[in-house]
Amino acid sequence: MERAKLERVLEKLDQLPLASRTPLAWGAQALADPLALLVDHAFLEMKAAQNAMELMTRWPQDWTPGWVETMTSVARDETAHLAQVSRLLIRRGGRMERGHKSTYAAALRKLVRSGKAPETLDRLCVSALIEARSCERFAVLAASTSDEELAKFYQALFSSEMGHYKVFLKLAHKMAPKDEVARRWEQLRQAEAVIIAAEPPGCRIHSGLA
Repeated sequence: MERAKLERVLEKLDQLPLASRTPLAWGAQALADPLALLVDHAFLEMKAAQNAMELMTRWPQDWTPGWVETMTSVARDETAHLAQVSRLLIRRGGRMERGHKSTYAAALRKLVRSGKAPETLDRLCVSALIEARSCERFAVLAASTSDEELAKFYQALFSSEMGHYKVFLKLAHKMAPKDEVARRWEQLRQAEAVIIAAEPPGCRIHSGLA
């Protein structure tokens, strides 16, 4: 990637509402096995699309204006990303596996409260945090690889995920009072930083740092 473009991408990381930052050293570790990283990435895009579709149909009686349009748009974007990742993976000789687990996402889901209203708010906030962290990781990967194709790919995804986290957070503010959203968002934001720091290292989008 051209240095000027790379610097613009890295500057945008300050816009992300994360309580911790991923160092560039993480990128080199995650890229040690590019195919394993792409496999993990493909599953994450699939699960992101499934999450948006589930949110769309979970509380139909409480849809706010733009709910259906937003969720279908996110699902469409994530499905398109899945197709892109899959094509890249296959072209490089890789294949998706049968099973996949994300301990990072699972740990965040455990923080979601029960009850329709708090669950809706928490799921939107958790979705926003996952998108924000993914966005940050794509920027780090773009900055860390000498593979021009991968650099351009991750840079493009960075811009898309930036929009997704904002969409989920905007919907959260439509579902609950401002003070309640701010309080819960801060709690989950701090928890996410602890969870990502505890993840083991590896060639995964949400892995930790050795």
